[in-house]
This record gives sequence, structure tokens and C-alpha cells, in this order.
Amino acid sequence: MTQREGELRADFVTGAVAHRLRFGGGRGQDLAKAMGLRAGKTPMIVDATAGLGRDSFLLASLGAKVTMIERSDVMHGLLVEGMNRAAEEGGVFREIIDRMTLLKGDAKDLLPELSAEAVLIDPMHPERKKSALVKRELRQVREIVGTDDDAADLLRVALDHASNRVVLKWPAKGDPIEGVRPCNHQILGKSTRYDVFMTV
Repeated sequence: MTQREGELRADFVTGAVAHRLRFGGGRGQDLAKAMGLRAGKTPMIVDATAGLGRDSFLLASLGAKVTMIERSDVMHGLLVEGMNRAAEEGGVFREIIDRMTLLKGDAKDLLPELSAEAVLIDPMHPERKKSALVKRELRQVREIVGTDDDAADLLRVALDHASNRVVLKWPAKGDPIEGVRPCNHQILGKSTRYDVFMTV
């Protein structure tokens, strides 16, 4: 199936994801460090807000077993299609997909039933106050899923059930989420930061 111009899809085989797979920098990347991947340590990870699945794919490419949770019917469907396409590619793509499990539902309900060492939460961020145009793909995702107004609730559930850590992926200059305890440390990138909450 060919992709129409501007069509949103979960693509693990070409483009930015494939480039990151080949040249991304392995476990030295900010996300991998935040999630606790290091020499001899590969935690069981739950991606509580899977979206287009890119972070999950990266973590799985580094050897982690990743359970993805997505509550949007549309996004879940895109992920199923994308994972099937990557599996059909065979080789390294199939190996990575085999480490990824996709669940449909609300992470607040599913997390208590899962044994996660590390939980990643990447909520749909509030609209930027600046008028700069957000990337089209992000706008398309926002049109589908809206804003995650329950991010604080999800974070609290994750903190109760992750055996090692919870990581919040958030805009670098974004205010902390209200109603949640301060994080233990941060990993700061140019536009993104990872707030790491240790639970041990």
C-alpha cells in the first residue's frame, strides 16, 4: 500500500525512525539513559502513551521488551499497520517488532495489571503559546487524540506501579505537571526533557 501525500502513518521502516535506528547513538541517547538502559541492565518497559510508537521502537531496538498502550482507536490501528509492515520486512525489523507488544486501552486501567520496571509517559502537550506552527504530523496526532488532560492522574498511577522508575517526556521549557511530586533528576535536550521519577 502506497502512502498518500501527508497521510499519517506509523512508519518503522523508512524515514526518521530508520535513520535513528542506524545512526542514533545506541544506549547513549537521552531516552535510553532516562529509561535506565545501560550495560548489563535492560528493564521491562511500558510505554503508557504509545502514539506513533517511535520511542517504543527505539527502546526495543536497544534490546528492551516494550509493552505499548494506546487508547485511541485510530492511533491503535495505525500502530497495528506499522508493526505489521515492519514485521513483513523481516531481518532486524522483525526482531525489534517481536520485542514489542501492543495493548488497546487506557493506561490508568492497564498499568496495575502489568509488571513494569520502567514506565514512559509522553502526554500530548498543551498547545504552545507561541504562534510558531507545530509540525504537521504533530498537529495530525493532536487532532486525533486531543490533549491528555489526565496526564497527572496517569503519572500518579505509574508511580504506584513501576518497580524502578517513571519517565515523563516533556517540552524542555514546560512547567512541571501540577499535583505530582518533584522528579529525582532530569535529562535535558534541546527541545525535550526527561523528568525521571525513581520508585525504589
